[in-house]
Amino acid sequence: MLPAFVQPRLHPRANLVFLGTDQNAGAQMTDSGRFNPARDEVEDVSSVHLPDDDIHGFTVTESTPQGRDGSQSMLFDLGQIDVSWDESIDTLWAFMTPANRPNYNLPMLRDIRLWQTESKRLFDDGALPLKYMVLGSRFPGVFNLGGDLELFAACIERGDLPGLVKYGHACIDVVHRAWRNADMPLISVALAQGDALGGGFEALLCFDVVVAERSARFGLPEMLFGLFPGMGAYSILARKLGRRMAERMILSGKVYTAEEMYDMGIVTILAEDGEGEQAVRDYIRGNRPHHAGHVGVFEAGRRVDPLDYAELKDIVENWAATALKLDPKDLRLMRRLASAQTRLTK
Repeated sequence: MLPAFVQPRLHPRANLVFLGTDQNAGAQMTDSGRFNPARDEVEDVSSVHLPDDDIHGFTVTESTPQGRDGSQSMLFDLGQIDVSWDESIDTLWAFMTPANRPNYNLPMLRDIRLWQTESKRLFDDGALPLKYMVLGSRFPGVFNLGGDLELFAACIERGDLPGLVKYGHACIDVVHRAWRNADMPLISVALAQGDALGGGFEALLCFDVVVAERSARFGLPEMLFGLFPGMGAYSILARKLGRRMAERMILSGKVYTAEEMYDMGIVTILAEDGEGEQAVRDYIRGNRPHHAGHVGVFEAGRRVDPLDYAELKDIVENWAATALKLDPKDLRLMRRLASAQTRLTK
């Protein structure tokens, strides 16, 4: 029997189509309809190339914003991330639309990297007067469940250290860029309308502002199968909460409620279920007059306690080496957890 926190659960909004409208502003969230398409997952880590900053041959489907009347237009669709632009609040909205399990499989990592680099290009070109970037998920009840456990197990079983390291590097490339807000003077907002576990929680920690609905859960359960979160959790939690608390959270494997995360200062805004998107809009509208000052505060924080890429690289390589020491019992549990994630898509 798997622990309760990894059992598939039916989310209260699981039967809703996420086309959430803002009745106050008249803005409509645009969904490409790519939720759970028939796409093959890429399982061979050596076959996937994550793009460099200069992305050649990448086509973006753009649409012209409809003016400052509250409308929102689809800007580009990356396969597993839908991106739309709301000119009325200078905000780029992105929602993960997982092709299969709601985790950081390699195609998802590739799409996140493309989202980061393409947004930066449009900002630098003057095409988008970006002030806020929001990342959420269209998967009911889940923000993200973390690393690709099937890929981990396959690499471990064949003793593939380079494969684990390559996957880890792909993760920290995204994490480090997210921590820096892709080198843009803006405020990043994570919208958790469901569970953020393992690497999903690690990613969420990179954002300046975290808006969470009450039913969302957060935690680092890797100790359950003898591993530790290696893609930034210790580094970022130690900076936000101190090393002692970071170690307590990692070693316990405890899963926290959104309210507990709010009390600890990880969650910035606590919203009622179904009201997360509106809470983000309210935050942005209320704080836009002070945008420059807020950006300055968050940038000062990163300067006071910078997150060095070399630190992330050393830790993720330690993580990969540790993974190869797991015993068959740990691998069986890892695969059972992956199967539990898969059942969420049925």
